[in-house]
Amino acid sequence: MSVVPSTDSSRTPAEHAGRRHQVLVIGSGFGGLFTTKALDAPEVAVTMVARTGHHLFQPLLYQVATGILSEGVIAPATRDIIARQRNAQVLLGEVEEIDLVARTVTAGSVTGRTTYGYDSLVVAAGSTQSWFGNDQFAEFAPGMKTIDDALELRGRIYGAFELAELAAAAGRDEDARDLMTFVVVGAGPTGVEMAGQLIELSRRTLSNEFRHIDPSTARIVLLDAAQEVLGSFGDDLARRTRRDLEKLGVEIHLGAKVVDVDATGLEVEHHDGSRERIECSTKVWAAGVKANRLTRTLSEQTGAELDRAGRISTNPDLTLPGHPEVFVIGDMVSMEGLPGVAQGAIQTGRHAAGQILRRVRGEETGQAFEYFDKGSMATISRFRAVMKRGRIELTGVPAWVAWLAVHLFYIIGFKSQLSTLAHWAISFLGRDRAERTVTEQQVLARLALEYLGEDFLRSSLRTSRGEQVRLREQQD
Repeated sequence: MSVVPSTDSSRTPAEHAGRRHQVLVIGSGFGGLFTTKALDAPEVAVTMVARTGHHLFQPLLYQVATGILSEGVIAPATRDIIARQRNAQVLLGEVEEIDLVARTVTAGSVTGRTTYGYDSLVVAAGSTQSWFGNDQFAEFAPGMKTIDDALELRGRIYGAFELAELAAAAGRDEDARDLMTFVVVGAGPTGVEMAGQLIELSRRTLSNEFRHIDPSTARIVLLDAAQEVLGSFGDDLARRTRRDLEKLGVEIHLGAKVVDVDATGLEVEHHDGSRERIECSTKVWAAGVKANRLTRTLSEQTGAELDRAGRISTNPDLTLPGHPEVFVIGDMVSMEGLPGVAQGAIQTGRHAAGQILRRVRGEETGQAFEYFDKGSMATISRFRAVMKRGRIELTGVPAWVAWLAVHLFYIIGFKSQLSTLAHWAISFLGRDRAERTVTEQQVLARLALEYLGEDFLRSSLRTSRGEQVRLREQQD
């Protein structure tokens, strides 16, 4: 399958006689993957360009961070998923430039830059964590958007208990208390699920494993500048969720805005203007997202507006103004009634694929995308969850079982589903967590790479390759 850009980018599909319609998909998340799978047709050739080689089931990242699931279960190799789809290929690279006039996309990797041409483009690069203009907070309060984030948090969480044990053994009880204080920023579904699992971890899994500390006394704090927990779920479920969390032992502060973060704690400003400092070593940032930076270059080239989260406004059919061959989907789209969840990415991806196939087959296109709301759900802890679909609201065990079933269904691959089910049985019916291995590299690698600079990896590999060539030449 050729990925060489066409020399005549202005040609229409009808002029591509004798060759397949070239579709370029940016991103391997739910949007990119379901677009690619929906384009399994002989008329098209699909190239997926993604910055990682895996498809990430992001809703379960918090379970990787807390030791329930392994990263491989929720992040299978993308090329393995589409191995039997002969019209598709996966190539590694982070997209750096999009030229809508030339119909080219340039992506970079550790080996250099590659430019791809396309007849149709689907931009499904997703979203990233937002610290609301305070990116310096990320040094001490990592987000939870990638496998690297989850592994770093796992190291920080389990490492905090180990260091607390050392501090208590040495008689430094105050240090031990600070180490066993965990703050989760953001009371949306991710924050609620993370806080609930930290309670489960400290109260059940680790309760009898230490000699100098009592993990069940760990302080779990949930903060949010909003006035409700799970505000998008409605008043009744929000109150139920808050009540359940507080009953479990989670300390909840609402109307609390984080104004400063450092290595040993954070400072919070309450709605009345007063400020409070919370001493803690482990912070989890689960508040706020922003669209991938590619929306900015698309906006500059088309005039399409961006919202506060960087999402781009599209035509009703998800194409960009003046560019019917370019679709933007998932978390990158600003459209009323379209939430930034997996279902939004899946449904927009399928719609984009359908429009491309209709165009290739000479059928009428331009049909508006309509989102079908399949509901929202979040777990609180073992046997506790909330679910809302239209007027239907579930809580407790029924909602928890529904949550398990839905998430298990959307995990890619039978082996991953079976492994997930086994790990859930171990963790939820028993007390153990199978994925508790942590390393210093997990905790320190992100900051080390940031301090070394963006060009470190590329220059390091080029230098190593050059040294190898010189050594071979000397040997010859």
